[in-house]
Amino acid sequence: MKIQYIDLIDQTFHFPQEEFNLSEDELNFHGIPMMDLVRKYGTPLKFTYLPKISQNIQRAKGWFNAAMKKVDYKGNYNYCYCTKSSHFAHVVEQALKNDISIETSSAYDLDIVEYLFDSNKLNKDRYIVCNGYKTDDYLEKIAHLINRGLKILPIIDNYKEVEVLDALIENEFEIGIRIASEEEPKFEFYTSRLGIGYRNIAPFYRDVIQKNPKIKLKMLHFFINTGINDTAYYWNELNKCLTVYGRLKDDCKELDSLNIGGGFPIKNSLAFDYDYAYMAEEIISQIKSFCEDKKIHEPHIYTEFGSFTVGESGGALFKVIYQKRQNEKERWNMIDSSFMTTLPDSWAINKRFVMLPLNRWESEYERVFLGGLTCDSDDYYNSEQHMNAIYLPRFNAEKPLYIGFFNTGAYQDTVGGYGGLQHCLIPNPKHIIIDKDENGEFTYRIFSEQQAAASMMKLLGYPSNKAQKEELETIENGRISK
Repeated sequence: MKIQYIDLIDQTFHFPQEEFNLSEDELNFHGIPMMDLVRKYGTPLKFTYLPKISQNIQRAKGWFNAAMKKVDYKGNYNYCYCTKSSHFAHVVEQALKNDISIETSSAYDLDIVEYLFDSNKLNKDRYIVCNGYKTDDYLEKIAHLINRGLKILPIIDNYKEVEVLDALIENEFEIGIRIASEEEPKFEFYTSRLGIGYRNIAPFYRDVIQKNPKIKLKMLHFFINTGINDTAYYWNELNKCLTVYGRLKDDCKELDSLNIGGGFPIKNSLAFDYDYAYMAEEIISQIKSFCEDKKIHEPHIYTEFGSFTVGESGGALFKVIYQKRQNEKERWNMIDSSFMTTLPDSWAINKRFVMLPLNRWESEYERVFLGGLTCDSDDYYNSEQHMNAIYLPRFNAEKPLYIGFFNTGAYQDTVGGYGGLQHCLIPNPKHIIIDKDENGEFTYRIFSEQQAAASMMKLLGYPSNKAQKEELETIENGRISK
């Protein structure tokens, strides 16, 4: 009878996989021994594996460029990274090594852009696509960078933005227009709050933009929340976007770019199956066919990938510190952190991540629930919230079990309020960055230590005792050993 955890995985999935394999009964992720990280840095622990960011960017470029070559597509492909997925310097700077553009969504994003430009980490020839509703501060920073000569492309979300930008920008400038796409039927509303309605875009162009010689319409922007998926909903929205593009092209010769916003999905289980190359080819083929029918030039294609860029580079490692048996059927494995604070999407939107034990794959398995450290009843991860039941090696107090959640690199730190106050004052885990040197060897550095009590006391307005003050001073001065 096959009762070991490795038997369960072998019977259920194809294993090993590209990023996961075993050394004896311990898990490797992209060749990195996970238990070695635990032994060296302890838990709870977050990590970012930088090479995966570049790998995914290059994969996407390859899929779209191959699709364009196959159908003799005349436009270019441009990869944009959505900084809202992760604003951290090590992430953004790694992404920029791959000759990409950036998509921003708020005023403070542009402070990062200006820093990257001034430090020669951002190529002046790459477009900065500015999305979202734009406050006065956001508009002023857009105008400031355009006046400095950067290629800032504001995507117009409402009519007032054009008027304000026109007053602030000194010379001619380019803009895009965002379509207010229709939402899926399951949504509580029909049309996105962002952008301008399909029927209003052409009149807006003729009545406002076309009459102003200072403004050039370069891009039509299309975005849906569900991302790029092979569904009737996605293809229908793309077709409506192309129809608007064709109408605008009749009057606007300088319009030459189409932004098919909405990201590629990332792996959320060992059973994940998505044909990226097929989707890229189908998108390009449909746009090519539409343009041939309308006898117009194919637009340059922009994609905005956030989660796809950085999501699969991240992971979170925990120790099972105790098992509680509340009744005959329910076994609660308690981790040494909190799901609500460390992986907030698992609580807020029932998002799934790849979850695997780091050790003891040759032990017998059992069905469990996973509980976090907060006193909130919602701080859990189990089969009721997610599609599959959770099975892990049987709890043994003498042989500690460690588990990992993988592909957690997008949104979790910013949504969770990195560096700030956490629910029940559960601290942010230690965070390490993993890279490869010129010889292909793994390198490790500590990005941040586990959040200290002194930092929370300071945020909350409490005076710190002497020991806490010394601890906080040590952290803030960067004197923690790396």
